Amino acid sequence: MNRIHTLFQTKKENVLSIYFTAGFPKLDDTLAIMEAIQAGGADIIEIGVPYSDPVADGPTIQDSNKIALDNGMSMKLLFEQLKGFRSKIQLPVVLMGYLNPILQFGMEEFCKKCQEVGVDGLIVPDLPMQQYLDDYKAMFDQYGIVNTFLISPQTSEKRIREIDENSDGFIYMVSSHAITGAKADISPEQVAYFERVAAMELKNPRLIGFGISDAKTFAQAAQYSNGAIIGSAFIKVLKNAADLSGDIQGYLKGLKN
Repeated sequence: MNRIHTLFQTKKENVLSIYFTAGFPKLDDTLAIMEAIQAGGADIIEIGVPYSDPVADGPTIQDSNKIALDNGMSMKLLFEQLKGFRSKIQLPVVLMGYLNPILQFGMEEFCKKCQEVGVDGLIVPDLPMQQYLDDYKAMFDQYGIVNTFLISPQTSEKRIREIDENSDGFIYMVSSHAITGAKADISPEQVAYFERVAAMELKNPRLIGFGISDAKTFAQAAQYSNGAIIGSAFIKVLKNAADLSGDIQGYLKGLKN
C-alpha cells in the first residue's frame, strides 16, 4: 500500500503538503528540512527537483531553483541524499520536477531510484497525460509510484474527468491561471471554481496549490478540498530562517492554528 493512499484513507480533511526545493538554501539541507516538516505536523513532503526553466513557478521558487543549481544540486546527488531517509521520515514523499531532467536521467532509472529510496509519488507538470498513459504508466505502476496531474480553472469538465479516471493518488488543483506565489486572499472566482470541481464528486482527493501561504488561505482552501499545498511562502521561511528547524516548525504549527 502506497503511503499516499494510506494517508487519504485515514485523513479526509486539512491535509497539508509542503514543497521545498532540494539543495536550497544550502546544498545539504534536504534531510534536515524533511525532518522539520515532519516534526511541524505536515502530512506530505514535496521535494522540488531544481531545473533551469521551471515554467510553472513564480519568482520565489525560480530563485530557489537557481540557488540550488548554483549550490551543485543534481538528480544524482538528490537520490544520494535521500538514501536511508525512511529510517527517520514516515510521511509520504513526492518529487516534483519537470520532464526534461527526468528524461535526461532516464525515466526507468528515475522510477527505480524512487522505489529504492522510498519516494511515493511524482508531480511532473509538463508530462502530457497521453504520453504518461502510452509510455510510462506501466513503469510507474511497476515501481509503485503514484503520478499526480494538475488541473486549473481553465481545465474542462471532460478533461478533469479523464484525469480523475487515470489517477489513483490525489489531484493537484492549481488555484488560478497563474504561476506559483503567495497571495493575500482567495477570490470569489476561485471559490466558484473550487465549488464547481467539488460538485463533480471525483473519486480522487484534491489538494489546492498556488497562492496558499498562511493559516487564513490554508483554511479557505481546505473548506473546498481535502487540503492544500504550500510552496513559495515556505521557501521564504527557509530563505529567512535564523534557526532552520525551529522556524520551519513554528511556521507549520501556525498554519493549523
